[in-house]
Amino acid sequence: MSFSRLLRIVHLALKSVMLHKLRSGLTMLGIVFGVFSVIAMLAIGEGASAQAQKQVLELGATNIIVRSIKPPDETSTSSGQSTRVSRYGLTRKDYRTLSETIPTVIGVVPVRELTQEVRNQQHTLNCTIVGTTPEYIDMNHLKMAQGRFLSDQDIRHRANVVVLAFETAQSLFPFENPIGRPVQVANRAYRVIGVTNDRTASAGIGGSLAGKDYNKDVYMPLDTLQARLNTNDLFVRYAQGSFTAVSVVYDQITLKIEDRDDVIPTAEVVRESIDRTHEEKRDYAVVVPLELLKQADQIRKIFNIVLGSIAAISLIVGGIGIMNIMLATVTERTREIGIRRALGARRRDIVQQFLTETIVLSGTGGIIGIIMGLLTPTAFEGIKWFVDTYVMDQSTGTSDMGRLFSGMEPQVAMWSLPLAFGVSVAIGVIFGTYPARAAARLDPIEALRHE
Repeated sequence: MSFSRLLRIVHLALKSVMLHKLRSGLTMLGIVFGVFSVIAMLAIGEGASAQAQKQVLELGATNIIVRSIKPPDETSTSSGQSTRVSRYGLTRKDYRTLSETIPTVIGVVPVRELTQEVRNQQHTLNCTIVGTTPEYIDMNHLKMAQGRFLSDQDIRHRANVVVLAFETAQSLFPFENPIGRPVQVANRAYRVIGVTNDRTASAGIGGSLAGKDYNKDVYMPLDTLQARLNTNDLFVRYAQGSFTAVSVVYDQITLKIEDRDDVIPTAEVVRESIDRTHEEKRDYAVVVPLELLKQADQIRKIFNIVLGSIAAISLIVGGIGIMNIMLATVTERTREIGIRRALGARRRDIVQQFLTETIVLSGTGGIIGIIMGLLTPTAFEGIKWFVDTYVMDQSTGTSDMGRLFSGMEPQVAMWSLPLAFGVSVAIGVIFGTYPARAAARLDPIEALRHE
């Protein structure tokens, strides 16, 4: 077929479509919303997957996180004459084993966390005191807003210094610079040497790794915490005639692996090494962000297939609508078909003409649907604004619907645009073939007699 002939067929198809603008527009709606729903749903799926992968990557794709977990049968609350200390979790022997015997490990960051009241004059705040080492800042992607983080010298000298997290510093020092100022932790003064920058909280992963709000911490040299607050690995809290006694050396040990390919095998070695010293006591958990990343990617693929399949149903419904309209058009234009056949048009020409009209309808609908699909992120911003303005509970500053939309950041997948358009044209061809063939099979003499 020559190019000029193709242009003529397309021109005739456009003229036929424009003769009934309202009907053609209503016919295209099924394709428009079908293509839009495909792109929008895949964008929502990609956005949700990107958010999950971001949270996992924040833990470090080459990291292995070993956490202490309190066994269900452990209790540490005592009153009266009886006393029981809950002993569980990672020990110094575990730390030496993990840091000295596994050749693929290039960095080890131990962490001990305690909840204590921190005071600056009349300002008080219950904070998580994080005892750790200088490598903690890089391992957790923290940035300094003021001052500096902990140093090796602070660790060696058990210095009475702390680094405040962003919101902690704002609460304790609302009107002054905290650097160099003292804060009280358990009736002992500590000098503030730095303030971390604002950082997004990490989400909880399963039951072994809880969500972490990095903006409400106080960072202290690990040896200082163990000497001042966690004496002999024992932390005691008194409250209303009873006390809580917990003996834990490390709440978490994060291992950094040199090569990403060695992460999974090293995780198996870590599990076997700790199992030897903990016997049947399941008081630890090994979290491998790389494994979680692969699971998130697999879930994303399944999610996209499900959402794409649901959206494709609307495209099929739109295709049925096109077939219905084109069959009605064949009946309306029976006399026109007879005249064309009488003037020498072949069956193939009739098929081409009606099939081109169908493709013009579905293709135009596909283009409009793509334009609407590209506006999905903008539409979600509008929805968020509406929810924040009219649905948000002003007393609490949140709502169930607000939480639903707050974490959504749709990302339009560029590969979905040609896919959706191609499917819309294919729908036009598939559902337009039967009406076109029906038109071509009409007897020319009977068609000319049709009123």
